[in-house]
Amino acid sequence: MPHYLIQFSYQPDKVKAMMDNPQDRSESARKVVEVLGGKIESFYFSFGDADVVVICELPDNQSAAACAMLDLGVGLVSSYKTTVLLTPGEAVEAMKKAGTLLGSYQPPTG
Repeated sequence: MPHYLIQFSYQPDKVKAMMDNPQDRSESARKVVEVLGGKIESFYFSFGDADVVVICELPDNQSAAACAMLDLGVGLVSSYKTTVLLTPGEAVEAMKKAGTLLGSYQPPTG
């Protein structure tokens, strides 16, 4: 099953709501991912550009897009970024595939 890195930041009013009523948001995220047929491997609050970083498995890109649409559509987050992750084995297969193209690829000339 494909792996995804999801990074998002909460809307300011949602941060305020969590300050007023502290809560573990990982369970809510876990339920959504499980309904889509996936599994959360890790869920972290973070400093920096994103408030939350999640690594999860989802069945396909459509399911990953559905997660983003839900969080953005209900006004939960102010930013959302999804990155497809490759296992080391998948990366090696991609390297092999790219290697087979080297002889036939013509880069742009300038």
